Amino acid sequence: MIVRPNMHWFRILLVWHGSVVRRILPQVALTTGFAVVVLLTHGTLLHYQITLTSEPFTLLGVALSIFLAFRNNVSYDRFWEGRKLWGSLLNHGRNLTRQVLSHYDGPRQHAEAFVMMYVAAVHALRHQLRGTSADDELRPLLSAEAFERVRAATYKPAVILLLMGEWLRQARQQGQVSDILVQALDDNLIKTADVVGGCERIASTPIPFSYAVLLHRTVYTFCFLLPFGLMHQIGPLMPVVVAFVSYTFFALDAISAELEEPFGTMPNDLALGAIDNAIESSLREMLGQKTLPAPELKDGYLLL
Repeated sequence: MIVRPNMHWFRILLVWHGSVVRRILPQVALTTGFAVVVLLTHGTLLHYQITLTSEPFTLLGVALSIFLAFRNNVSYDRFWEGRKLWGSLLNHGRNLTRQVLSHYDGPRQHAEAFVMMYVAAVHALRHQLRGTSADDELRPLLSAEAFERVRAATYKPAVILLLMGEWLRQARQQGQVSDILVQALDDNLIKTADVVGGCERIASTPIPFSYAVLLHRTVYTFCFLLPFGLMHQIGPLMPVVVAFVSYTFFALDAISAELEEPFGTMPNDLALGAIDNAIESSLREMLGQKTLPAPELKDGYLLL
């Protein structure tokens, strides 16, 4: 995800990284080149003169804009829900850490091991959502037995939460936590499990494919027919107008496609690496550790 300070308006006009220009440049170039061909041939295609008025494009353009805006709203809802879910992971982790450090009567290292299991669950969730391996990050956070158990699992965050529940049961049996504390800690584990399930729901339920196909085809059809409707009204500047309109529609389509899957690694996806890093740093600081993970930066601004 691109995280930038506020920029001057002129620099925003020329910004490249973080925009979708790179993705849609071939489509815009193709439609603009086609518009130039239409202008040079005076709208003649296969020896047939194609003449269209601007009225159908006006009506279709309004309807297409509404549909694209609707899809962008749906995609952004998924993006924002994912961000809220990951924000709640920080809150639940802080509550768990505060409760176990304040009220756990067992050895300090056992309490720290419990907190590190939560950090491991967050790492495992990020890798599960992105389809990558979490072994390198989980190995130093878990015991050897727990790591082997988690590594063999398909849904690693759920297994780590189970291990945390088993830790609570053992601590209660040894009289190191009260029943009230067990209930409070387990409540945060339940909320964390709800977050994991919510993220899995977003990742496994895309926007209906037929809806995306309809918009995609309509955008392309509109942009390739537009030169015939503007040729006689605008004249030589027609390719410039086609390029701008094509850029707008293709960009809206590309942005909605990126936001639809908020847990990926595209420039406009959620910065799960940075959020994950912030959660671990906050919990380690609560444990009194001085060495905290450094923020993940790429090219000075790209947070993964």
